[in-house]
Amino acid sequence: MALFSFLDRSHSMAKPGYNRWLVPPAALAIHLCIGQIYAYSVFNKPMTRIVGITESAPSDWELTTLGWIFSIALVTLGASAAIFGKWLERVGPRKAMFASALCFSGGFFIAALGVHLHQIWLVYLGHGFIGGIGLGLGYISPVSTLIKWFPDRPGMATGMAIMGFGGGAMIASPMAVALMDTFKSATSTGVAQTFLVMGAVYFLFMMFGVFTVRIPRPDWKPEGWVPKPANKRHFVAKGHVDADVAIRTPQFYLLFAVLMLNVTAGIGVLGQASVMIQEMFSAASVGEKAAVGAAAAGGFVGLLSLFNMIGRFFWSSLSDRLGRKNTYNVFFLLGAVLYFAIPTIGNMGSMVLFVLCFGIIMSMYGGGFATIPAYLKDMFGTLQVGAIHGRLLLAWSAAAILGPVLVNYIRAYQIETLQLPAAQAYSITMYIMAGLLILGFVCNMMVKPVDDKHLMVLEDEAGDAASVAPATAVQSKTS
Repeated sequence: MALFSFLDRSHSMAKPGYNRWLVPPAALAIHLCIGQIYAYSVFNKPMTRIVGITESAPSDWELTTLGWIFSIALVTLGASAAIFGKWLERVGPRKAMFASALCFSGGFFIAALGVHLHQIWLVYLGHGFIGGIGLGLGYISPVSTLIKWFPDRPGMATGMAIMGFGGGAMIASPMAVALMDTFKSATSTGVAQTFLVMGAVYFLFMMFGVFTVRIPRPDWKPEGWVPKPANKRHFVAKGHVDADVAIRTPQFYLLFAVLMLNVTAGIGVLGQASVMIQEMFSAASVGEKAAVGAAAAGGFVGLLSLFNMIGRFFWSSLSDRLGRKNTYNVFFLLGAVLYFAIPTIGNMGSMVLFVLCFGIIMSMYGGGFATIPAYLKDMFGTLQVGAIHGRLLLAWSAAAILGPVLVNYIRAYQIETLQLPAAQAYSITMYIMAGLLILGFVCNMMVKPVDDKHLMVLEDEAGDAASVAPATAVQSKTS
């Protein structure tokens, strides 16, 4: 349709002399919005009181029921990124970002209806499925674009985009709390009204990214830039690998495991951060004066978001110098040590050390997300890195199920069956997380460069997605 022709790839092509530093704000506009999902835990307690208002009624939703909203959203994020990755490379980021805005904001409106009618399936549909599609499309579209704009600093480029996703909770958490306080009454927790307002606000901000994003021309490269050769710290792709071929290489599955294990170790804790700190530092555990209330727990969620955001830029930028493989080794080894230490720190009642440990863990959790696209670029080239990245994000989907299940259900088992105090119900989970990180370290050490037989053969000099084919396909046509 002519009305939406501005979304076409050709209309978002940058003109000669375009300043590539204008692209990161467009990426941030999208990622700061969809990063709201990391602040979802601030809705958990109010949504267990939709009927009872001041306290949970027998017909209210339980915390384990609500935990699936977060998981469904991230599972759908990975699935939609995998399904639509090649479509994104074909139509360009502008159309994908527009679709993301429609789905993500629309999910808020459907979820608001679900809360109003007290129908959990509508909340699952809105924030989980439809909103999850918006998450997936919005997540990969600016990342692929920035890698193409910054081939000289791919780690920094992906960090610029993905730090917005990690920092989204810094905005969403206090905004959601303030809106719920404004709208709550004797008959409402204010959740439904908050969803409506946030959906409208996020749509407007995401449209800024839609209108301002640009893509480089196929023959563009930074002035004076010469690709560096591979060395002991850095892998350098010798060519491009088709997305359909990439998923048949051992490197893809090793990186799949690397991302899944790194994410699993952080996402379960992040999804229940507000509840966890209130239980571990309750009045029964540390005394009335030192106890953490709902407002302070919301601040803790926001602080984790800050570490998450800073870590995405810091670690991914550092990976340009340290190397992607070495950077992940730091994530796994240091993270395992910190997870082992957290139960002891909790028993000591040291909130400062507790927050600091989780802050460092969240920085490396976010850094893993920001570094993986550049790792993929080093392995498979830039031509279809968005599509390959989208498929790898299925590892995020798997972690979105595994992480919260480990935290929520092991916690419930220890409290209900073993009769442990809530403050002590996270110890086993922390040790399991440390073990997962050690396994991730082993997988990362096994990563080696891609075999030349998987590289694509360019059929002409244009170098776009329509002009390439897997080497095996070209050889079969000439044999």
